[in-house]
Amino acid sequence: MSRKGKVLVAMSGGIDSTVTALMLNDQGYEVVGITMKTWDYATSGGGKKETGCCNIDSFNDARMAAVQHGFPHYILDIRDEFGDFVIENFVDEYLAGRTPNPCVMCNTHIKWRALLKRADALGCDYIATGHYANVHQHNNGRYYISKGVDETKDQSYVLWGLQQDLLSRTLLPLGTYHKTAIRQMALDYGYPELAKKSESYEICFVPDNDYRGFLKRRVEGLEEKVTGGVFVDKNGKVLGKHKGYPFYTIGQRKGLDITFGKPVYVTNIIPETNTVMLGEEDDLNRQEMLVSKINWIKYDGITDGMEALTKIRYKDKGALSTLHTHENGVLVQFSHYAKGIAPGQSAVFYEGDDVIGGGVIQRGQLA
Repeated sequence: MSRKGKVLVAMSGGIDSTVTALMLNDQGYEVVGITMKTWDYATSGGGKKETGCCNIDSFNDARMAAVQHGFPHYILDIRDEFGDFVIENFVDEYLAGRTPNPCVMCNTHIKWRALLKRADALGCDYIATGHYANVHQHNNGRYYISKGVDETKDQSYVLWGLQQDLLSRTLLPLGTYHKTAIRQMALDYGYPELAKKSESYEICFVPDNDYRGFLKRRVEGLEEKVTGGVFVDKNGKVLGKHKGYPFYTIGQRKGLDITFGKPVYVTNIIPETNTVMLGEEDDLNRQEMLVSKINWIKYDGITDGMEALTKIRYKDKGALSTLHTHENGVLVQFSHYAKGIAPGQSAVFYEGDDVIGGGVIQRGQLA
């Protein structure tokens, strides 16, 4: 038995999770590798092969690394759990006129829970992943996420949903490293191909990046049901026909198939009437938003009016805001206008580099 403990490492076959496993192995942990199959892309009718974490080459790469370094490796099929929750939520959100964040939903409700369940079954003290973020324990006893040191790779935004029982047993070894250092480690471990491997940024079950095609394949007769809706301006004037409200997102400018001689953006989606509102860039500005399904991390709640830096999308730099308790969650008021607030996306609240908590955006509005 290792004095450091036994850790179950999620291994996708990519560079980050492989280096995570090898690093922990070198540090003296008793490592067990596990690769989760979340999705069978061949069943979705897409035009590309499986990519990223769900193809046989990735499974083999993960297993090979484990064998070469002398620790066990398992493959875990969670397609049913994943499909029932993540994919149904993805479809339902678009049909409700919102823009979902399936990676957050997967981390929060599927991957970490599946890992912890198997960790307990295998007698593991910890679970570990290759995310670029850090886990700390506050002097109040709570565990919390903070940003990874590599700002270009920081993934704290997608981990806001992790609850205390998960965080207390999570190791994130890459949070204190830059990506360049991880690539060098892969080379040093003797994996030059892994070091050169390109990264996938697509949603794992939509690897061709065509979410509209995915929705059409997933929901029988969708095009016929939603075709013939109208574009309107902020005064309600009809501007033209569109292809159906689920195929548009807040802030979208390209692919509208309508021209005005100037850039126009999707500013609102009204599913009840199959209406898509268009406007100029300034029409995307909002002073406040309502956020629900809150998960507090660093503290067990907030004081009304607490200041925080709020991120409304993954690559957002964040905006200064105040947080106010609300019967349906948290009312966020921005110091300056926030642009392109999209219901369904995650709002994550930061105190410096630390994640206070997060939730799902319900609506954005002018003050």
